[in-house]
Amino acid sequence: MHKLYFLCIIALVKLLELIPSCTSRLSTPPPLPVLPIPTASQLKWQQREIIMFFHFGMNTFTDSERGTGHENPNLFNPTRLDTRQWVKTAAEAGVSLVILTAKHHDGFCLWPSDYTNHSVVSSPWKNGHGDVVADLVNATQDHGGVDVGLYLSPWDRHDRRYGKNDEYNEFYLAQLQELLKRYGIIQEIWFDGAKGEDAPNMTYYFEDWFGMVKEMQSSINIFSDAGPDVRWVGNEQGFAGNTSWSTINRTLLSIGNPDIVGYLNSGDPLGTDWVPPECDVSIRPGWFWHAYERPKDLSQLLEIYYNSVGRNCVLLFNVPPNSTGLISETDIQRLTEFKKAIDTTFSTDLAEKTSVSASSQRGGENGGFGPENVLDDDNLWTYWAPNETWGRHWIELKAISGGMRFNVVRIQEPIGMGQRIVRHEVYADGKMIVEGTTVGYKRLYRLGEVVKADVVKVRILESRGLPLVSSIGLHFDPFGLSNGTSVQKGVV
Repeated sequence: MHKLYFLCIIALVKLLELIPSCTSRLSTPPPLPVLPIPTASQLKWQQREIIMFFHFGMNTFTDSERGTGHENPNLFNPTRLDTRQWVKTAAEAGVSLVILTAKHHDGFCLWPSDYTNHSVVSSPWKNGHGDVVADLVNATQDHGGVDVGLYLSPWDRHDRRYGKNDEYNEFYLAQLQELLKRYGIIQEIWFDGAKGEDAPNMTYYFEDWFGMVKEMQSSINIFSDAGPDVRWVGNEQGFAGNTSWSTINRTLLSIGNPDIVGYLNSGDPLGTDWVPPECDVSIRPGWFWHAYERPKDLSQLLEIYYNSVGRNCVLLFNVPPNSTGLISETDIQRLTEFKKAIDTTFSTDLAEKTSVSASSQRGGENGGFGPENVLDDDNLWTYWAPNETWGRHWIELKAISGGMRFNVVRIQEPIGMGQRIVRHEVYADGKMIVEGTTVGYKRLYRLGEVVKADVVKVRILESRGLPLVSSIGLHFDPFGLSNGTSVQKGVV
């Protein structure tokens, strides 16, 4: 009897010993998000990094940037138009979304609209039976991996209803409905407030348009100066601000207002709305094709990339098809060079051959938020999170063998948890090489000189809530160095 009792006590003790070890294996929950946060559609958009604009229409045939609205439809006749070539060009440049100017300011429609004859139906192209929008949608479906967006200019210099508020807004909404019903899933719809000084007074019912768009396609991203999903960056040079927040207050925005471009460029750390910036810029001097123009140099395109994608933006590259209906070979060649340069720089990450440590980590050694997460392939949902009780936050990369030679530093935040970092610094062997502000989805620093170091440390000086870092990379860009000092203050 006593022996049985003794065995039971031993068994109970052993069972109690197991309880703490079971508890220790429970996962540490992630920190609370810092609001606002992006929608699933906005996250998908941000991960595209580079998208493409096709400015094509009547201006292509009149050697103009802004048509009058009085052009003869007979001028539109792209004898070799091949949207499959457009899509192939985009895909080979690493682009997964293309946006077409379905109607520009001249009012000529690239699809057979039921509400105007000023369209492809009145042109000699395909004897009036052509449809550029349908051709592009079909080309993306045949190719796979490339989505479609559309631009429908609010300013219409042709239609007689323009200037009559209710009448024109009804017409515009009808054309929006046509496009969103007829051509399947549209990933981004583009609105702007552009119009000339001589344009009739006209009030656009933007909120009505936005409501209709979301009712018809709930997952679409709406672009405009005021969002609601994607905002203009405030210029057409492709440059975001050194400080670039995805958050902003939409109540302070209005479409076509020149007084808010600075606010659009930098965003707002106290913003109540997640409306990330999109940088639109043309590969050529103009937005439409002109025979006498040539694409920008590779060095210019790379500078644009670092100042857009590298500053928490999506880059919208305009590549205008020519008057035959094809993208010019000179433009294709430049895009090929650009893609090769980006791949050459970022295909090798020196950080992968480092050991990583941090000031602290949430949940301790087995909490799931260790610094090793900054070296994996997931830039959204795995990340380093420090301990909330530790005030000075840093993460350090140490070369395992030999030193590191780099001139580009990459830092990324898991923006699905909100944008947090306000100020940060980067050190190489104890010497400061970067003094920066925001990070966001991706921050790239193209240093003014090649850095050789054994240890790289990122210090987070200020953040909204607990700072989180999803990725850190060290790269070598052989395509020319920017002029600058050894300490980069948020510039390329």
